Amino acid sequence: MIQKRIFVAGHRGMVGGAVVRRLKDMGATQLLTPDRTTVDLTRQSAVETFFAEQRPEIVIFAAAKVGGIHANNTYPAQFIYDNLAMASHAIHAAYQTGVQRFLFLGSTCIYPRMAPQPIQESSLLTSPLEETNEAYALAKIAGLKMCQFYRRQYGVLFHSAMPTNLYGPGDNYHPQDSHVLPALLRRFHEAKLQQLPSVTVWGSGKPRREFLHVDDLAAAIVHLLQIDNPPDWVNVGTGVDIAIADLARLVAEVVGYRGEILFDTSKPDGTPVKRTDIGLIEKTGWSPKIDFRAGLQSTYADFLGGHVRGLESQLQPV
Repeated sequence: MIQKRIFVAGHRGMVGGAVVRRLKDMGATQLLTPDRTTVDLTRQSAVETFFAEQRPEIVIFAAAKVGGIHANNTYPAQFIYDNLAMASHAIHAAYQTGVQRFLFLGSTCIYPRMAPQPIQESSLLTSPLEETNEAYALAKIAGLKMCQFYRRQYGVLFHSAMPTNLYGPGDNYHPQDSHVLPALLRRFHEAKLQQLPSVTVWGSGKPRREFLHVDDLAAAIVHLLQIDNPPDWVNVGTGVDIAIADLARLVAEVVGYRGEILFDTSKPDGTPVKRTDIGLIEKTGWSPKIDFRAGLQSTYADFLGGHVRGLESQLQPV
C-alpha cells in the first residue's frame, strides 16, 4: 500500500495532516496533496481533471467543511452544499478513473440524536438527527451511502470510517466556529493570560462526549486500508466518554487556569450523550493507544507552539 499513489484530500486539515505524517513515517513517497488552488473539490470539472491526470490508486477523503455548534447553526446551507459537492465529485471521479481503494471519512454525528448508547453502526437512519448539525450530518451520510452503493453496484472497494470527536495537532481554534475541546483550550488560555476570575462554558455541562486523538485516527485509517474486506462503514473512537463539565475542569487544569467555571444554560447543549461502540473495528485488530490527559497536554503544547502566535496581541486588557 505504501508504495502506491495516494491522494490525501484535505491534507491541510487536522485529520489529513495526521494521515500524511503517518504515511510519511511509514515510508510513503507518492503522496498527492494538492491545495485548493490546484483542485477545488466543490467543482466537478476540476476534480475530474485531477483524477484523470494524476491517477491516484488510493484515496483517503478527509476533506470537509467543519465547525462546532455555532458554525453548523449559522451556515447550514454552506455546510450541506460544500460537503455534498466534495464527496459526490470525488467518489464518482474515483470510480471513473479506476481508483483501487477509496476511504471516506465522516463523523459520528451521522447517527440519530437519541441513538441507543453506545452507538453501533446499525443505528444509522433509525431516527431523527441532532438539529444543530443536521446539514453536515446529511452530507456525510450521503457520502457514506455513495461509497456503499458504488461498492455494491460496481464492485469497487469504497468504504468509510466514522470517527468520534477529534483533537490534536492542527486543530481549529477559531473563537466562534471551533469544536468544543479546542474552543475550551483557547478560552482557558486567554483567561489565564488576562487573569479573568471566571470562564463561561456554553450549555449545562451535562452532555457527555467521547474524544479521540487524531494520531490514533490516522493509525486506524492506515489499518483499515490494509484489510482485504473491510466493513462498509465502521466507528473509530475510544468507547469512553466524559461530561462537558468534567472536560472543562480537565482542560483548565492542563492549561493552568485557576478561576471559576460557569455554565450558560441558555445556550444549546446539542446531543445529550454520544459514545461509540467500537467493537466492530476492534474485531479487525485496531484499538486506540493515546491516553486522554497525555493527549491534551501534547495538544496544548502544540497550541502554544504553532497557534498562539499573535493571539496575545488580539486580547483586550481586563
